Amino acid sequence: MNKLVPVPDAIARLPWGLYALLTGIACFGGVVLYSAAGGHLMPWAGMQLARFAVFLVMAEVIGRVPHQLIRAGAFPLYGAILIALILVELIGGVAGGSQRWINLGFMQLQPSEFMKVAVVLAVARFYSILPIAQTRTFTAIWPALALIGFPALLVLVQPDLGTALMISMGGVTVMFLAGLPLRLFVGTGLAGVAIVPITFSFLHEYQRNRILIFLDPESDPLGAGYHISQSKIAIGSGGLFGKGFLNGTQSHLDYLPEGHTDFVFATMAEEWGMLGGVGLIAALFILLRWGMRVAQQTEDRFARLVAAGLTTTIFLYVAINLMMVMGLAPVVGIPLPFMSYGGSSMLTVMLCIGIIRNIDRNRETLGDRWR
Repeated sequence: MNKLVPVPDAIARLPWGLYALLTGIACFGGVVLYSAAGGHLMPWAGMQLARFAVFLVMAEVIGRVPHQLIRAGAFPLYGAILIALILVELIGGVAGGSQRWINLGFMQLQPSEFMKVAVVLAVARFYSILPIAQTRTFTAIWPALALIGFPALLVLVQPDLGTALMISMGGVTVMFLAGLPLRLFVGTGLAGVAIVPITFSFLHEYQRNRILIFLDPESDPLGAGYHISQSKIAIGSGGLFGKGFLNGTQSHLDYLPEGHTDFVFATMAEEWGMLGGVGLIAALFILLRWGMRVAQQTEDRFARLVAAGLTTTIFLYVAINLMMVMGLAPVVGIPLPFMSYGGSSMLTVMLCIGIIRNIDRNRETLGDRWR
């Protein structure tokens, strides 16, 4: 009788449940993109799945680097990406009216995507070295606001309102979790509401139109409100069980713009119905629950803030995209993780997962003794 070959400990210790969950979501995204392309792997589904395979390996590699390297590299990484954002303003390429990329010859680099991760690391690093006694003083506020505000402004003038909001919210989340007084956030929120009319006047015309259409989507159903109107039609026509795989009409007949990127959830909901949508949201919720559990079980201050901040970043991707396609938020061009076609957003999400995995792995093996 043949003996069972023992599984190497290094392989047995891999988080197979997590990777199975990620693979399941990504493969479902590939199926949706396959349908969006009319039953073809290319140009979307095949490339998306290939990217996922590469980025999954990258996430595991990040999970195995010494945690001290991530801790020590927080500020240098932030500084390098900040310089890249400044270079975008000086030499960046323009596409679709936006200046967001640096042409490296072999690829178009979008530094603002990496800043979503870097700002969480930098703000968390700041609060990890700040004495706890100073957390509720002004010394704990202005450096963090500078770390968040400068890159957010650089991204806002590209212009890219959605990414600027995500950078700001990711950094502010870390500030909140660091223990700053609640009255600070309440006061800032009230001040933000007060200056909305002034801020509105400085937005680009297309950004103002998006906000106006969000408030009254039926005012221009064939113009600025076309995207959200067709998205609602696609989601609603799917019903409970959907029209069936490859049987969608809104996306296949090109009524639904960006059905493979920003509005991929509408493409999915038309064919898979409410049950498919609920299943996808549940899977993403399980992923977010894993990230928050890592943060809760980690005693190290820096690691806890990073895990919670990066999990919040992934949550913002999901929440803003779903609210956008359902007409509950203005259209700001935020993709849905693992579903929307594109390499930049998937790379950012997998960087977040890799760093959280690093924290989880070090917590298990070192007993939270690294500080």
